[in-house]
Amino acid sequence: MLKEKLILAWNGIPVLLLVLVMLVLPVVMIAGSAQAAEYGEKPVLAIAFWAVVWVLNLICLGGFFTVQPNQGVVMTLFGKYVGTVSAPGLRFVNPFYTKKPVSLRVRNFETSKMKVNDKDGNPIEIAAVVVWKVVDTAEAMFQVDDYDHYVHVQSEAAIRNLATAYPYDSHMEHEVSLRGHTVEVAGRLKDEISERLSVAGVEVIESRLSYLAYAPEIAAAMLRRQQAAAVIAARQKIVEGAVGMVEMALEMLSEKKVVQFDGEQRAAMVQNLLVVLCGETSAQPVVNTGTLQH
Repeated sequence: MLKEKLILAWNGIPVLLLVLVMLVLPVVMIAGSAQAAEYGEKPVLAIAFWAVVWVLNLICLGGFFTVQPNQGVVMTLFGKYVGTVSAPGLRFVNPFYTKKPVSLRVRNFETSKMKVNDKDGNPIEIAAVVVWKVVDTAEAMFQVDDYDHYVHVQSEAAIRNLATAYPYDSHMEHEVSLRGHTVEVAGRLKDEISERLSVAGVEVIESRLSYLAYAPEIAAAMLRRQQAAAVIAARQKIVEGAVGMVEMALEMLSEKKVVQFDGEQRAAMVQNLLVVLCGETSAQPVVNTGTLQH
């Protein structure tokens, strides 16, 4: 497996000045040799030499390239990986090197909305945002055909796999769900995408769900289910509070000896208090004009 190998390239500015001088000098020398030929001299070898020098310097112009900040340029020589240059600025290398720039900047993209089934088999729509960057230019260029396309495809595959591993909503205590445990789900998603993209020399910085909803065909039914669950949970809280208040009221009445109840009266008192506390409408008071026993 190819790994990134950083190489140093010459500073391009002094080399460029030298090449420009060596492009002008042969022209001057050839012109001087041509003048000498007018006086009967035969400077054929000199003209040939300076012509070769001029052509070689012209070829050297192909060795110049520019490296932008947060960019790496991958060098290959006749199909063999030579190394990567990451120092920004004007650089010069072997003019026969093939140069391919690779951006090292942080990128992000949002996947399309995908319809998948969650762990319970309910159809849901899900999408995510993935933040990533290239950390190994050699793997990005040579381990996969198109690393940008590879990141998109593998991220969507990881999201589909994640959706099938968790239910949309948890119905049991301590059960991780897509809607209720966003931090845990985001961590699992990042780990899975990172594992898939490690072969391409890509690091996943962050990944989070950006869209999550039931599919339209079951959205109405699931809404009624959520409403029913909310009503049941509210009723449970109301009953728990009412029972505690009734118990406290009976204990205080007994401790302060405000009134003494037998078993039947105690049951009636509990029933009346529960009706008052748990009822949805306001209780209508009834004035008892008789005794407590009648």
